Amino acid sequence: MKTTTCAQLKELLASGALVIDVMTPEDYAACHVAGAHNACIYEMVFLDRIAELVPERNTELILYDATGSRLTAEVARDRLIQAGYHNVSVLEGGLAGLKAAGLPVETGMQPPADAAVADGSYAIDTEKSTLEWIGRNLNNRHHGTVAVHSGELVMRDGRLTAGFIVLDMSSIENRDLQDPYWRDLLVRHLKSEDFFAVERFPTATFRFTRWEPESTEFSEASEGTVFGELTIRGVTRHIGFPAVVAPQQDGSVKAHAHFDIDRTLWDAGYGSGKLFERLGMHLVHDLVTLELFILAVKNDTGGKE
Repeated sequence: MKTTTCAQLKELLASGALVIDVMTPEDYAACHVAGAHNACIYEMVFLDRIAELVPERNTELILYDATGSRLTAEVARDRLIQAGYHNVSVLEGGLAGLKAAGLPVETGMQPPADAAVADGSYAIDTEKSTLEWIGRNLNNRHHGTVAVHSGELVMRDGRLTAGFIVLDMSSIENRDLQDPYWRDLLVRHLKSEDFFAVERFPTATFRFTRWEPESTEFSEASEGTVFGELTIRGVTRHIGFPAVVAPQQDGSVKAHAHFDIDRTLWDAGYGSGKLFERLGMHLVHDLVTLELFILAVKNDTGGKE
């Protein structure tokens, strides 16, 4: 990858090169290289913005991001090379390196502070949280939702340490079948003894017992593995799955997870090829895909199941 040093920058600017800040408009407004233009690589209109700023594709361009330690400016350079810009380099060390070298910058409004999460209990917002599911058979796939009944996340030192989620199994919905008759028939099937026996087991629960982060470094959205106990139809099993936990600017916490479970391990065995024979058109795959979207807000009084 072609790079430019801070020492080379002044000479290149004098020869007509343009400097492009590829970070967000908020970061650009807070501090940027004197005379630099802004085109955020995270925005879908990145190339359109560059075309407006630099219609001549032979113009020498110098890109920079915050620190030069991530892929931000490198990816922006790749996009520009693919778009036909022939002379594009990346500033070594990014904006941080330029400031350390004492080169001129322009400052304005304060940059948005990194979101921080306070220790304590966070009540799950049941209106803004949900579980989405996908089930499959030989002929089709169906998807829908299950409402979150209640729950909490417990944060310590910026990380998830405990918590629980209770799902309202009576709220199972299908979102792909348009015909009301077939949609209602499928929902009744899922609520019946064939699958989740909702009349006897109206809720399902996941209780967090451990979080293993992928990295000890600070991240805007920490990735890791959640471990805990999942109870469905009165059967409790230990599971683990990847998840992302991200503090928000308003002090809330968002979490997202996407994983598969084998429904037969929780006695939801209808149509399973490993449990029944000669199923024909009634064969249903054992794996169910679950996707969990959680928003939790600080609960000063503490949460209770």
